[in-house]
Amino acid sequence: MNRRVFLECGIAAFSSKAKAATTPDRGVKNVTVYRRRGRYGGWPANHGIWSWDNEILVGFEAGYFLPSHAIDREKPYAVDHAIDREKPEEHLLARSLDGGETWSIEKPESLKAPPGTKMCGTPVESGGKVPEPCPGGIEFTRPGFALTARMEDVNIGPSRFYYSYDRGKHWNGPFSLPDFGQKGIMARTDYLVNGTHDCMLFLAASKSDGREGRPLCVRTTDGGKTWDFVSFIGPEPPDYAIMPSTVRLPDGAIITAIRRREWIEIWRSDDGARSWQFLTKAAETGGNPPSMIHLRDGRLTLTYGYRLKPFGIRAKFSSDAGGTWGEAVILRQDGGTWDLGYPRTVQRSDGKLVTVYYFADSLDSERYIAATIWDPGR
Repeated sequence: MNRRVFLECGIAAFSSKAKAATTPDRGVKNVTVYRRRGRYGGWPANHGIWSWDNEILVGFEAGYFLPSHAIDREKPYAVDHAIDREKPEEHLLARSLDGGETWSIEKPESLKAPPGTKMCGTPVESGGKVPEPCPGGIEFTRPGFALTARMEDVNIGPSRFYYSYDRGKHWNGPFSLPDFGQKGIMARTDYLVNGTHDCMLFLAASKSDGREGRPLCVRTTDGGKTWDFVSFIGPEPPDYAIMPSTVRLPDGAIITAIRRREWIEIWRSDDGARSWQFLTKAAETGGNPPSMIHLRDGRLTLTYGYRLKPFGIRAKFSSDAGGTWGEAVILRQDGGTWDLGYPRTVQRSDGKLVTVYYFADSLDSERYIAATIWDPGR
């Protein structure tokens, strides 16, 4: 058992006892986004999702499936993801022009990783440029703007970002992010736009022991030329606190959902992310990151992979700005293994939600990218 890789990738063995959940009629429709024989599609939450009315763009990784490497059949959880660590993975995009009903796959040359990039020990197909300092002047409020943040490896960083003005067809970058005085910065895509040249990124830093991680907020006010540390989100945890998913409410409050080893926790800032108040533990996940969005009706919703039996995808709602959360809504519970999740969710023009994640039908079948289209109700 490769204990180092097992922990670095954020996988842990948890009790299979499930919490109470409901299965109301949500008009659930599951569609395939990316599936190839012998391949491993994974981790949309690392790359980000963007939407413009019914046009949706989401990033993900595509490696090579290797079940014999990963599965310990005497235990309910694998010791590692079912991916071939010796073969390079690709960074891909999936685009839908009809609200998530159908998808096409894109592979922009401008998003290729720098030489030497790895994710949890897996080499990433390179050919991209070495990150450089950003000259600044990025206009974050452009109609077709998108930003994606990436890292070179878990625990150590360094991190970089790219941006697009044409809905992800062409990307500028990579541009390097500072280390903010930390041992490492591990960037995934989570940001809030404050103004034309003003943007906040929500990242994770290495802890004092050099391991992943502790969430933090950084900010630029000059279009990406310089970035300043704003705050840590909560104290340094004994395990890890990573992968924030953040929204801004109409009253200006900032709410973020943080992935912990066994649950999702919610934090609130009322002073522009300079300080944070812990609100609650929102959901048990078995080790999966949250996707939180602010619905048009004012509620917050969390979507997350459920890595306890029965494996699947779930959601929760809050009507009081994240203070309390209702019972889990089961979107699907037909997963064949814990190796799934990492969702990202958007609300399309008709009010329905599109949740994109990776999934596994069985222990021995390839991992693929799927989307669930569903009704959040009222």
